[in-house]
Amino acid sequence: MRRLLQSWLLGFVRLIASARGRYANTPPSTQQTIYFANHASHADTLAILAALPLELRAHVRPVAARDYWDATPLRRFIGSQVLGVVYVTRQSAKREDPLQMIREALTEGWSIIVFPEGTRSLTGEIAPFKSGLYRLSSDFPDVKLVPVYLSDLIRVIPKGRWLPVPINCQVLFGDPVPGAAGCTKSDFLTRARDAVLHLQHSITNKP
Repeated sequence: MRRLLQSWLLGFVRLIASARGRYANTPPSTQQTIYFANHASHADTLAILAALPLELRAHVRPVAARDYWDATPLRRFIGSQVLGVVYVTRQSAKREDPLQMIREALTEGWSIIVFPEGTRSLTGEIAPFKSGLYRLSSDFPDVKLVPVYLSDLIRVIPKGRWLPVPINCQVLFGDPVPGAAGCTKSDFLTRARDAVLHLQHSITNKP
């Protein structure tokens, strides 16, 4: 039932946003992966899932804020029963690890989708990455890291809006990047962000 409901929802996303997947050189594989992307709208997670091949999508869970997806019964149903969201708590207790549920999902063998900026952009500019991606890569060094750039998703559901606007969007998957091993947190996060920026420039500078 979950796969059927997810297929219907993602079919609607393709209708509205196209969400065509493109690959820099290396297409997504069945190897366990952390997909990390820029964050511009509520449609970002759906666009990435829609762009992934069906055989990979079944093994991928998006990471999202509990306070958003728990806000209404409909969101709760979609998050838990349709998308299989891994929840993070943005306002966590001092001793609570906000990454604990993500660690559990990775330990179970899931691939995940994360947005290292931590919040959506109002302008499309990619903000500095927060430390979570570094901590996950350090703890799971064998999990592949794949940058993703989402083009024009900010125009599909702009922040503060709820009705989607039909736009032809692209989901560009980059080549895997090195993990955090042997790298400082600052250098790793800069390198990861630069990988997403490189994908952005490859679209915006295309003739």
